[in-house]
Amino acid sequence: MPIELKQQAKLTQQLVMTPQLQQAIKLLELNRLELQRLVQQELQENPILEEGPDGEEMTAAELSDATPEPDAPDGTSPEEAIEIAEPVSEPEPASGTEDASTSDKFDDLDWQNYLDSNPHTGMETRAANDSDHPTLEATLTPRQTLRGHLEWQVHLSGMDQAEQEVAEWVIGNIDDDGYLRASDEELAQQANVDEETIARVVEIVQTFDPTGVCARDLRECLLLQMAARKIDDPLVISIVDLHLDLLRRRDLRGLAKVTNLPIEVIAAAAQVIGTLEPWPGRALGGADPVYITPDIYVHKIGDDFHVMLNEDGLPKLRINGMYRDVLGSRSAVESDTKAYVHEKVRSAMWLIKSIHQRQRTIYKVMQSITKYQRSFFESGVQHLKPLNLRDVADDIGMHESTVSRVTSNKYVHTPQGIFELKYFFNSGVGRFNGDLVSSESVKQKIKTIIASEDPRRPLSDQRIAEMLKRSDIDIARRTVTKYREAMNVLSSTKRRQIG
Repeated sequence: MPIELKQQAKLTQQLVMTPQLQQAIKLLELNRLELQRLVQQELQENPILEEGPDGEEMTAAELSDATPEPDAPDGTSPEEAIEIAEPVSEPEPASGTEDASTSDKFDDLDWQNYLDSNPHTGMETRAANDSDHPTLEATLTPRQTLRGHLEWQVHLSGMDQAEQEVAEWVIGNIDDDGYLRASDEELAQQANVDEETIARVVEIVQTFDPTGVCARDLRECLLLQMAARKIDDPLVISIVDLHLDLLRRRDLRGLAKVTNLPIEVIAAAAQVIGTLEPWPGRALGGADPVYITPDIYVHKIGDDFHVMLNEDGLPKLRINGMYRDVLGSRSAVESDTKAYVHEKVRSAMWLIKSIHQRQRTIYKVMQSITKYQRSFFESGVQHLKPLNLRDVADDIGMHESTVSRVTSNKYVHTPQGIFELKYFFNSGVGRFNGDLVSSESVKQKIKTIIASEDPRRPLSDQRIAEMLKRSDIDIARRTVTKYREAMNVLSSTKRRQIG
């Protein structure tokens, strides 16, 4: 077969994600605080953008005069960008016709209709007020850390300068739970001293507050606390020193067997050990609490639930009026300057429209969730229904990926409390009558059952599954185990209380 060259025309589709489309999709995933930071960044980088005074909106005429074209450079609107990203190429304007085409587009835009389609959901931004100032919590002194507390005690311990430097290395290897996570050999290499010096300094640090700090394991931690509290019961010391594994499993019968003592005596000793702190750094460790600011509010007014977006601190964006004259002039401004302004105005308007579309999409998704989960908003988690992304997507006429982005990392304030939007989407557990109950409702039932159990005889997962089946919930033991572990609830053997 001879080899020859041919030209062939072929029509193909290709997905092109322009920076503008990527921005529109990214906006959906941002929560309120992240969006606020992005807007502030755009205000600094784009000279065309400015804040409207006292939350003033742009009028339809202002929008038309401000922007050279309504859509993204590739011809796709923010509404379409959220759902699809089609490969649309931008036609190059003919030389000398840019101003005329821009003027025609001004006349064709119906910005008032676009703005009217934006639901009034609390989007009117308030003027700067006290809510923009730091809260009282933000002005308080930061929480004292375990490391800072130990370093403060180093200067009061009477150690010389060399020992204090070694103590700094020791404290640097103590984790948030209060345990020393390095051997004497490793510490000696770090501090460039001998192991005897390390052992002496570690012994001093172990006398610091909180009691039990700088221990290498649970056994040493408990023994340090017993020594500090002068607990000299031989049985208590023996259990901690030799039989700690049996105690951690709550195996009182095994302890009674290896010690040849009545189980009542073992239980009394275990109660003494139970008063000790297994994580001495817990009181001072951990990060500062994170306060959640909801992105959406759901209020019940009469018999209806109303959705309102939280836009406190998010400024209304406008186009700087000075640049309109630049676009409208035909000779006084150089073409390069006009092209620069043209591009910045187009970018600014794409951002403004994308934010409007983002808010409208969030509003529609929350309205749909409120419709599906009305019984939850009325009565609580026991009445939460199974719901998936497709249900909401079909209801509002959007794609599942759009709903997923909208519900990501956003919180809503409801009459039942503050919840992440993802909370309302959960799988269903079957009932014997064929209906479904949400997995979150089942978790709540499991938590209620465990809370009401006898702490000395906790219920096993199999027993909980049987109780749920009597409540018309068809659930397996392994599913109960999965839900219990997801809620960070211990197993029945570890929940058992002694005495």
